[in-house]
Amino acid sequence: MSGALDRVRSWWGGQATAAEAGSERWVVVDVETSGLDARSDRLLAIAALGLQTDAVRRRIDIVPGDSFEVVLRQEAVSDHDNILLHGIGEQRQRDGLDPARALQGFADFVGPSPLLAFHSAFDQTLIERYTAQWLGRRLDNPWLDIADLCAVTYQDVRARSLDEWMGHFDLHCVARHQASADTLVTAELLLRIWSRIAPQGVRWSDLAQLAAHRRWLPGH
Repeated sequence: MSGALDRVRSWWGGQATAAEAGSERWVVVDVETSGLDARSDRLLAIAALGLQTDAVRRRIDIVPGDSFEVVLRQEAVSDHDNILLHGIGEQRQRDGLDPARALQGFADFVGPSPLLAFHSAFDQTLIERYTAQWLGRRLDNPWLDIADLCAVTYQDVRARSLDEWMGHFDLHCVARHQASADTLVTAELLLRIWSRIAPQGVRWSDLAQLAAHRRWLPGH
């Protein structure tokens, strides 16, 4: 891996601390799986990328060094077509980290930070399933769906998938469907819509309230 993806992928990362009053740390999450059923398919990899907000200046920044990526060890590898999609080969799946250690590492990395993802219900369901199975608990972190924020801030845009929103904003992903690269482009998408979010408030509670408005949009 090279370029932007190299800057994001820093094993085990290191939590960025809120240096200024009024700042918050949020974490963008992406998962790779053996299929599209969050209730039954297997979790193959998790990536996460830290964001730092500044309530005084009403801005948000990506923190490349505050990042995490792990491949979970699999007893049975995913099928050929699935491997072609995410690029996690048979040997990498067999040599992955013990799931309990991987999930504990993820829990330690995110700490109490709120979590964001594009179509977050999928990522949340997978992670909750696996933390319940391997750690005996679910994480308490709140989640937000960046797709909801896109929909309410750009109501005139008829985009639904991440690829469609990337196309609208002319965003490019160095390795689409690889978790660490997807976290970066998802974070960049949030930055693109931030100018329409910030006037309405930059606290997590403000974003949660804004995202909830999607239910009232026509067609949603």
